[in-house]
Formats: sequence, structure tokens, C-alpha cells
Amino acid sequence: MAKEQDKINRINTTEGKSQFYKNNKYYTISIYTIITITFLAVIVKLIWKWTSTIAAIESIFNMLAPFLIGMLIAYVLNPLVKLFDGKIFEKLFKMKNRNMRKGLSILISYVLVIGLLTVCISVVIPELYNSIYNVYNGINDYYNNFLTFLDKMAVKYPDLDIAYITKLAESNSTKVVEFLQNSIGTILPILYNTSISVISWILNLIIALMVSCYMLIDKEKLIRNFKRLIYVIMKKNTAERFISTLKDANEIFSNFVIGKALDSLIIGIICFIFMKIVGLEYAMLISVIVGITNMIPYFGPFIGAIPGSILLLTVNWKMAFVFIIWIVVLQQFDGLYLGPKILGDRLGLRPLWIIFAITVGGYFFGPIGMFLGVPTVAVIAYLLDRWITRVLIKKNIDI
Repeated sequence: MAKEQDKINRINTTEGKSQFYKNNKYYTISIYTIITITFLAVIVKLIWKWTSTIAAIESIFNMLAPFLIGMLIAYVLNPLVKLFDGKIFEKLFKMKNRNMRKGLSILISYVLVIGLLTVCISVVIPELYNSIYNVYNGINDYYNNFLTFLDKMAVKYPDLDIAYITKLAESNSTKVVEFLQNSIGTILPILYNTSISVISWILNLIIALMVSCYMLIDKEKLIRNFKRLIYVIMKKNTAERFISTLKDANEIFSNFVIGKALDSLIIGIICFIFMKIVGLEYAMLISVIVGITNMIPYFGPFIGAIPGSILLLTVNWKMAFVFIIWIVVLQQFDGLYLGPKILGDRLGLRPLWIIFAITVGGYFFGPIGMFLGVPTVAVIAYLLDRWITRVLIKKNIDI
């Protein structure tokens, strides 16, 4: 009887425990299910109220604008700070004090960049304004020169039906001139108002500079804290692989952006010097256009050559011809020598994928997308290649 009673007691105890026993497997599945459903519900609501979502995102970005700009400034200045810190103060001047090296590197980097921006504002912007103003004032003269050119062609080539071209030009001249005058006339106030409105950004700019400065000073601490967070979230091997991949992706992206910016700056300066020596009009305006559009791989120089050629064609066709020849020479110099020297083969993309990146980026985000699309696709291709390689190794496939 005693044995049977003990058996009954054990069964009752087990049944009692089973009522409150937590199954870890199903508990984990339930938690993941709840998180997934909640996440999908939030996504659906955000999409359903898309206008409100966009407004909320814009508000958040406006609120965080100084910090985002500060992060961008720190990201751009970081290679320059590393150059002064490691290559100049540590190796060249043999400076032992690490904090002093870092402080001097940050200070010199800011002074150098602010000095360059000051030169651009004091020299480049007035030249741009004068060039645009001259184009605006010379529209009627360009049109009259065009009619004079047609008259000369009619005398020189009597068999050519110049009268039709003249009539067509005269019938549309009023609309064309008004459109150009209104367009360029609108640009000048916009440029002026934009320059004035910069004053309202001074506070945000000061905050951004402070944020970027503190980010550069505390860079090691920020990176360390980020790594600690990654190790908390992920397993050790996964975290190490993730950090290594992120470092390589950042190197690909930053090297292209900074290298291409330096390459385009040099191309713009060379273009300006040549145009000044030869005596071509609108040297500053056209050189700025060429330098900016050169940021777009392959197509950039030719995109920049179109407005420059049109501007010079209104002055003298010989100037336009010389400029086109110069752009072809400059593009060859950049593609065969300067670009490889600065950028090397860091992207690892074939021309087909570069054209794909430019096309897709330009379709969705315009000129900025055409530029940033290339390093973005390069990073995606790198990540995809690493993932494919890892999967093939696990499957013991060598391709």
C-alpha cells in the first residue's frame, strides 16, 4: 500500500509541475512570433499613413540635422586627421604624446578645411555670380549674333534655304529669350537669397562643428562602445565577422568618395588654369561644372562638357571647339593616369555594374544618386561576394 501511495503521489506531483512547466522551445517561438507580428503591424501602419510617416521622418531629420551634419563632417575629416596624426606628427616629427598629436591633427584639419572653404566663398562664388550675370545680360546679343551669322550664310551659300531657318528662329525667339531671361533671372535672386539664408544656419553649423569635433576626439571610445554593443547582441564569431565586414565596406565607400572628390577637385583646377591661359570665357563657371560632374564616373566629364560647350558657342564657335578637344584630352588624362593613381582599383566593379549603378542611382536620386550609387553597389557586391564565398566553403564547393 505504501509503495502504491508513493507512486500516486509522484504522478500527482509530476502532473502538477507539468501545468506550470515552461517549454523553452515553444516559449522562444512565441516571443519571435509576437515580435514579428508587432513589427509587421508597425510597418503596415507606417505605409498606410504614408503622408504622416514622411512628415514625421522629415521632422526627425530636421531635429537631428546638426548631429547628422556633424557626423558627416567628422566622417570626411577623419582621413585627414589620421594623415596628420600617423604620417606627419608620429612618424615624421616623432611626437610621443598621443593626446597632443590628436589635438593638433584635429585643429590643423579644421583650419585647413575652413581656409579652403573661405577661399572658395571669397573667390569662386563671386566669379560664378559674375559669369551667370554676364550670360543673363548677353542673351539678346547672342541672339543678334546668331541672326547675323545666318545672314552671312545666306550671302555665302545662296542655294541654302536660310530664310526658313531665319523665319523659324524669329518666330520662336521671343519665347526662347523670355524663357532664358526668366530662368536665369530667377537663378540670381535664388543664389542671393540662399547666401543670405545661410545666416539662419549658423547656429546649426556651430552645433554640427562641435559634434564633429567631439566625435573625432572620442572616436576610439565611440568605436569601442559600438563593438561592445555588437558583441552583446551577437555571438563572438558572428560579431567579429560583422565588424570586419563593416570595416571593409566602410573602407570601400570612404576611399571612393574621398578619392573621387580629390580627383574632381584636381580636374576642375586644371580645367580652370587651361581655360585662363587659352583665354576662354566663363572659365570659373565652366570649371566648377566640370569638376562637379566629374564626380560621376564615365559620363561625368561629358555631362559637364555640354553646358560649357553651349556657353562658349554663344561667344565663339572656335572657343567651343577648343573646349571640346580639351575635355576629351582631360578625360583621357583622368581615366588613364590621375584616376588610377588616386583611386586605384578599390571598387572592384566591372564597367557594366558601374553603368548599372549610375543608371539606377540617377533614376531614383538624381545627380547625387549617380555619384553615390557606384560606391553603394560596390559595397553591396562586396557583401554579396563574401556571403556567397562563405556558403560555398560550407558546401565544400570550389568555383
